[in-house]
Amino acid sequence: MSQTYDDNNVFAKILRGEIPSHKLYEDADTYAFMDVMPQGEGHCLVIPKQPSRNILDAAPASLAAAIATTQKLARAVKTAFDADGVTVIQFNEPASGQTVFHLHFHIIPRFEGIALKPHTGQMEDQGVLAKNAEKIRSALADML
Repeated sequence: MSQTYDDNNVFAKILRGEIPSHKLYEDADTYAFMDVMPQGEGHCLVIPKQPSRNILDAAPASLAAAIATTQKLARAVKTAFDADGVTVIQFNEPASGQTVFHLHFHIIPRFEGIALKPHTGQMEDQGVLAKNAEKIRSALADML
C-alpha cells in the first residue's frame, strides 16, 4: 500500500465521538450508522473500528467482523423498509470512487423500479435520518 491511513478522516472522527452520527449498531469490532448523504431511504454504513484505508490493507479478522455486521444491517434494513432487495457497495481507492479512506460498506434498501439517487453531496435532514435510524434499530432489536 503506497498510502498510509489518515486518522483524521471523517469516519475515524465519528469513531472517536468528534463528529456526531446516528448510531445503529456497535460491537467490539464494528460500528454502523446512517449515511448523511443517502442515495436511498435507509442508506447506512458499516465500518470496522480497526484502522484501514480499504479492503486492500484491512486485517482479515477486521474484515470478517465488518462483513458479519454488514449482513446484520442488510437484513435489518430490508425488514425495516419492507425493501425488495438490498445493495451493498464497497469502494477501494480513488479510481473506484472511494472518497473516505476508512474501510466502509454502504447498505441501501432497494425497491423495484426505483433508481438510486445520485450522490450530490447534499446532506439529509437530521430528523429524517433519526426516524430512519429508529426503524433500523427496531428491526435489529427484533432480530437479536
